[in-house]
Amino acid sequence: MEKTKTVTSTAGYNTRSGKTPLDFATFKKKTKKQLSKNSEDVAETSINTDTTDDTNPSKRKHITIESDIKKNKKVPANWEQVLSNLRDMRKESDAPVDSMGCDKCHDENAPLQVQRYQQLLALMLSSQTKDQITFAAMKKLINHGCTIENVLKTEDTKLGELIYPVSFWKNKVKYIKKTSEMLLKEYNSDIPDSVEKLCKLPGVGPKMAHICMETAWGQITGIGVDTHVHRITNRLGWVTTKSPEETRKALEEWLPQPLWGEVNSLLVGFGQQICAAVKPQCSSCLNHDICPFGKKYLKGEIKRTKVKKPT
Repeated sequence: MEKTKTVTSTAGYNTRSGKTPLDFATFKKKTKKQLSKNSEDVAETSINTDTTDDTNPSKRKHITIESDIKKNKKVPANWEQVLSNLRDMRKESDAPVDSMGCDKCHDENAPLQVQRYQQLLALMLSSQTKDQITFAAMKKLINHGCTIENVLKTEDTKLGELIYPVSFWKNKVKYIKKTSEMLLKEYNSDIPDSVEKLCKLPGVGPKMAHICMETAWGQITGIGVDTHVHRITNRLGWVTTKSPEETRKALEEWLPQPLWGEVNSLLVGFGQQICAAVKPQCSSCLNHDICPFGKKYLKGEIKRTKVKKPT
């Protein structure tokens, strides 16, 4: 009894045939000719059906979703010109963040492990606090002895005196103590080397974690979005979001990754000097004629922004 053969065609359907090998070759030739006329449809079917086929790596390699990504990306108009103007306005690097930002608050003569710890503490203290105040608090901590062991030995009242008047200083004393304990016990007196682990520390959020990965470990893992970056990118129309974390995700969807490390310091300084939360200097901004907020503000249609502050 002749065995029945199961043939899987390149069109993606099965047929049963009891024909001889010669007849099958003829069938295959005709099928190939027919498929050549519908190559686009076949390709589309292949993409839709092969994406879930984990057993055939060769098929998965040819699948590309680049066109879909570009289609779904909401890239703002004139963003490159806006960025160029921002760089021009910030070329002097004379904003508080440039000399007193969190990456400037550590003791450069200390061991690298201690420097990383100090950079982390600076970020924890910086939440809703001006750079000048954070910088002064870190200087007092360093003079006191800013190591994990010494901070854990310091009484809470003394620690509070050292970091005052940073915002929410009482809560930050608790966070610093709990975080220092975790670093001592779980990380051999060093800091974690991933965003996920950093976010598990008391008082550390995504913004701090991404900035810490850049300043302490030299790795760009994401965009650090604080109140300045959140406010300004919404004003520019780069994103339409309600929280800093939403802003980070929205920016990372379209902003080229090589620019991620530049965005925070660029926009923070711009926010400190020109694009302030209250009374922004739109008339002196190089982007005033292409910024949606700036155009309305100069026309008197907007008196004050209402972008939600981070928690």
